[in-house]
Amino acid sequence: MDRKAKGNVIVIKRKTVVAGGHHGGAWKVAYADFVTAMMAFFLLMWLLSVTDEETRLGLADYFSPTIPIHSTRGGGDGPFDGATMFSQDILARDETGQKGDPNRMDVPGAPDQSLYDIAEELMGGSGDAMSADPLLKHIATRVTDEGLIIEVFDISGSPLFDGNTADTNPILVRLLHMIGRVLSRTANPVAISGHLAATDVGPDAPDPWRLSGERAQISRELLVAAGVADPRLARVTGKADRNHVTDEPSDSRNRRIEITLLRRFEP
Repeated sequence: MDRKAKGNVIVIKRKTVVAGGHHGGAWKVAYADFVTAMMAFFLLMWLLSVTDEETRLGLADYFSPTIPIHSTRGGGDGPFDGATMFSQDILARDETGQKGDPNRMDVPGAPDQSLYDIAEELMGGSGDAMSADPLLKHIATRVTDEGLIIEVFDISGSPLFDGNTADTNPILVRLLHMIGRVLSRTANPVAISGHLAATDVGPDAPDPWRLSGERAQISRELLVAAGVADPRLARVTGKADRNHVTDEPSDSRNRRIEITLLRRFEP
């Protein structure tokens, strides 16, 4: 047969379409959501790694508040934006606690740096905090071999007690209440001592040993009321005017209450 008589061969291809074979674009949406969630997760982990403990506790309490807080912070810079033991932030931290923190004072063998952390928290962590909160002018801290010593003392025109008595003025009640809330989050033993100035001793003055001892006992009761467990009290003593902290025995700063957060040594 002649090849030209065969003609052209036409091949027809038909595609079979299976409904829902590629599931539409739903998988793309799901994958995009997964990638977004992973990106948010790693961003959160990075933020947690670069923020300090105070900021993390504040964020945690914001999303899950433990007590109602009405903030009085003005949003300014410097001492007006810092946290002191008188600020509302400390109230939230008292309730949230710091469980699992290896630097807490109640962990046996915790580093001594914790003493400085407590002192910084009491004083607001800023040299300018004292000018922002006049109550801080009544407080001085120092770390010694014995532990963290917190001095609460008279200043001119603002006494802690009413004359030569053991009757407290409201300022001492507030000071010891705030100090007690901070110390209540530790487990170290606490020692309290009462001290007088040289001007408090004389023929017509009350017995200095009894008076300083009564003031120490009143301070103990206020700290216990603020949350410091009574079994933690290692000693409460009155030292009259025998232990001055300034060169001038009559200085009003010598009229003070000393609260010592004692070190705990491993046996």
